[in-house]
Amino acid sequence: MQNLFIDYIYLILIILGLIMLANKLRLAYPIVLVLGGLVLSLVDEFSRITISPDLVFFIFLPPLLYEASWQVSWKEFWRWRRVITSFAFPIVILTSCVIALVSHALIPGFTLALGFLLGGIISPPDAISATTIMRQVNVPKSLVSIAEGESLLNDASSLIVFRFALAAVLTGRFQFQEAAASFALVVFMGIGIGLLVGVVFYAIHRWLPTTPGIDIVLTLVTPYCMYYAAEQLHFSGVLAVVSGGLLLSNKRQQMLTYQSRIQGVNVWNSLVFVLNGLVFLLIGLQLPAIVGQLGTVSLRSAIEYGLIISGVLMLTRLVCTFGAAIFTRLMSRFITVAEPNPGWKNPFILGWAGMRGVVSLAAAISIPLLTPDGQSFPHRNLILVITFIAILITLVLQGLTLPWLIRKVKPTEQDTTPSEQQQELMIQQTINQTSLQFLAENDRSNEHLVNLYEKLKLDQRLLDDELHEPNNQKAVSRLAYQRTYLNLLQQQRNALNELNRQPDIDEELIRKYLSLIDLEEYRIREKQVFPEALNEP
Repeated sequence: MQNLFIDYIYLILIILGLIMLANKLRLAYPIVLVLGGLVLSLVDEFSRITISPDLVFFIFLPPLLYEASWQVSWKEFWRWRRVITSFAFPIVILTSCVIALVSHALIPGFTLALGFLLGGIISPPDAISATTIMRQVNVPKSLVSIAEGESLLNDASSLIVFRFALAAVLTGRFQFQEAAASFALVVFMGIGIGLLVGVVFYAIHRWLPTTPGIDIVLTLVTPYCMYYAAEQLHFSGVLAVVSGGLLLSNKRQQMLTYQSRIQGVNVWNSLVFVLNGLVFLLIGLQLPAIVGQLGTVSLRSAIEYGLIISGVLMLTRLVCTFGAAIFTRLMSRFITVAEPNPGWKNPFILGWAGMRGVVSLAAAISIPLLTPDGQSFPHRNLILVITFIAILITLVLQGLTLPWLIRKVKPTEQDTTPSEQQQELMIQQTINQTSLQFLAENDRSNEHLVNLYEKLKLDQRLLDDELHEPNNQKAVSRLAYQRTYLNLLQQQRNALNELNRQPDIDEELIRKYLSLIDLEEYRIREKQVFPEALNEP
């Protein structure tokens, strides 16, 4: 046990190095981590580390889904709800059907039930890779919102397909009406359980005397409670986490104090950073174990099957995304849609961004070794190899070419909303107006309040100038002011560190003021409409 723990410590250190390399090369870190895992699998020290499906489904999946639901904008999610649900349910089901037919025709002895099982495994794209790349390249906000929203639901739909297909293989029977009714029940009850557990935790946060530490621990426990409660009742644990997470995310201002929100973000960012790194590295580490379990099927044949099915998988997603765009144009004649004319660029980018990830591998590994009658599960090892090849091909091929494709296609935001720069200026202007109105209605005899009022008036005038003339000299002046102010904050840090050398100064107080300077720097950098400009000379 101790040796295994040390091995995971080594893995985390390797992950940090690989992610720094990915940042240096400007690549999506999941690609580098998977390739790094492949290399590590050749080292005896790490080749014995295996991934348990229970470990992924219960330990890794709930917090990753919960954090994603907190990051997704509910307003954007609702705005693109039709596109997101079409990607998460109809496209996943259609992809499973296509993979079932192709694999049944391609692989000798591969039944349709096994084909649907394989389709349910490899149909859900992994949005972590796609959104990581999209954030590195200038893409419309709508593409990122759709990819993030899709990631919250497609895992659930694919795992439900996988569950029913597995039951069909094990029992040898499948009734469409019964399966459709069970599918609906699993979906709606999973959502209901997630909302119910979410309400319970909302009440705990809101009305019990919690502290920031207790709040953070509760947020860590919440997704596991949602997932476990739904799975114990044989409903969708994934949808329970997603629905409950979206509910609590929308209520964060009412149920959490500012200390809990600030500290919680730091804890969750670090936790998700480590979990994502581990799961992608563990994918690469599974290659020797998977290849060693092929049995009677030759490695060459397995690779050929995997390459063909991977190609069909990518082509099917592209066809489905264009089909969804055409369907949206038709429906825009009858109902109001978010984008009546999607064009071809955005669907093309979303179609090519269908990289597969850890959920697919975990589902494949969770296939039982034996059937109820004691026979070996048919083609289990071949399904594992095909799944791994699909993950590897889509991650490497699509992941490496997606940035180039985005630059060549140059997708444009067809929305008429103000630019992000204008929106930030409008937000800052609204905050200033509210502050000025509040101070004007209250006693300003206090000289500090007078000073604050005059400062806000000056800021408001400068914001008005920037909002109406964003490229004028006032904007350049404000950027120069902020750069100088950041240098001033660094001088304050240096002075405090020098003051800390004196033996009669309490270091805890020094750390307190250093933290306040950090918060001030964060405020300045986030308030700038182009934060990266502050790093330029």
